[in-house]
Amino acid sequence: MSSSRDSAAEAPPTDHHVTPAPVDQATVRAIIVGIMLAMFLSALEQTIVAPALPTIGRSLSDMDNLSWVVTAYLLSTTLATALFGKLSDIYGRRALMLISVSVFVLGSVACALAPTLWALVAARALQGLGGGGILPLAQTVVADILSPRERPMVQSYSSVMFMSASILGPVLGGFLTDYIHWSMIFWINLPLGAAALLMTNRALLRLPRHERPHRLDIFGAALMVAAAVALLLALSWGGSHYGWSSAPILGLLGLSGLLWGLFGWRLMTAPEPFIPLSMVREPVVGAIVVAGFFGIGTIIGLSIFMPLYIELVLGQSASASGLVLIAFMGGATIGSLMAGRLLSRLDHYKRVPMVGLPLGIAMLAIFAIWPDRFSVPEVAALLVFGGLGMGTMYPTTTVIIQNAVLPHQLGTATGTLNFFRQLGGAIVVAVFGAIVLGGFDVHASGAIVLERLSGTAGATDFANQFRFVFIAAASFLAAAFLAVLCIVERPLRGPSARPQSAPAAAE
Repeated sequence: MSSSRDSAAEAPPTDHHVTPAPVDQATVRAIIVGIMLAMFLSALEQTIVAPALPTIGRSLSDMDNLSWVVTAYLLSTTLATALFGKLSDIYGRRALMLISVSVFVLGSVACALAPTLWALVAARALQGLGGGGILPLAQTVVADILSPRERPMVQSYSSVMFMSASILGPVLGGFLTDYIHWSMIFWINLPLGAAALLMTNRALLRLPRHERPHRLDIFGAALMVAAAVALLLALSWGGSHYGWSSAPILGLLGLSGLLWGLFGWRLMTAPEPFIPLSMVREPVVGAIVVAGFFGIGTIIGLSIFMPLYIELVLGQSASASGLVLIAFMGGATIGSLMAGRLLSRLDHYKRVPMVGLPLGIAMLAIFAIWPDRFSVPEVAALLVFGGLGMGTMYPTTTVIIQNAVLPHQLGTATGTLNFFRQLGGAIVVAVFGAIVLGGFDVHASGAIVLERLSGTAGATDFANQFRFVFIAAASFLAAAFLAVLCIVERPLRGPSARPQSAPAAAE
């Protein structure tokens, strides 16, 4: 490796890196409220669009390519998580947070004014770049102003933001589309974005500074972005536009594998790689990334497929599936809040996900054994039970990875974790989709689903298909559990309750 690599970056975290942060309680509160509003802004946009899609397709005279409105946002948000985290380590959190929110608002304006569907797709990609940067930056800002032991409770608040967005988004999106105009789902981001900018701008000036002069490895970043794009395109098109064994899908998967290999080579040979080697070699980082990939990815997959399970297997209405989703997200949110409180008080904090994940596995095993024998209230009760356990992964993964790296690597570590959590969600969703539709012809699968939703197709096949969905989900959670077992516990430094002057991240 080159001698130009910062030797401090290769050393493990020690207390002599700690610097006091001149941030008082009022400023801490202002920062937290501001970044929570920014996180809500990003989370809301992931759910508010779905009810408006049919109306958008009719308005812009293009129903065939509607899926790209969602896919473009998914692609750009996934890629932005790692890029903005790395850039914040170079240029500072405040600058990147302001840029991220501004890009999001600019993209929202472009979406509202889009004259064609493909213009809307391009605007959604721009909007996603801003939205994808908000979450890792917000989590990194929390790490800058609070010690590792103080962070879990605040980090768990992000789950509340996403829970609120998952409930409010579809309702608000449908109301604005039906009673005003579909463009209002984008115009609403202007006052919210302005409020987020005003609330965070002045307060973020008081953040402790950990950035260092780095050279951004543009080639390495491009390899990672291209590899992820090829993989996500294959997962988005496989089973819907093309068969999984078709030449386009196999070609994209092969290209993604080649690019990931080149990215690994670049990490080993670049003078200053996009992801520092000290992070790559850190066993805690590797284990927690794997745990987040499978654990959070499974939550994302279930949040999409459980409503389908309710409608396809149990034959219930869309409103019933919505209530069940609220039960699941509510359980996950409560689990996240409970984990946040426990993490700051327990020395052996691994026990929190080690108890939580088996609850989720047990829930999935019950669904796999009797996939078609439950009423809606029984499904809701089981999902609350399992959600309590799975929700522990949200604050656990964030706090542990931030506790394992140096202050000037917080943005990179948080962005990398969120990147792989999002990527895990995309892969899990693709796996679930392949299982549900795998027994049908790729061109007939959509018609078969519509027949079942209209009550003209039987539930037996779908019950069998979802049995294997639940088995796969339980296997993914088991992989997350094994990864948690491999984590080496390092004490979370700092007081269990926030003091009058919150210290900087003690990494």
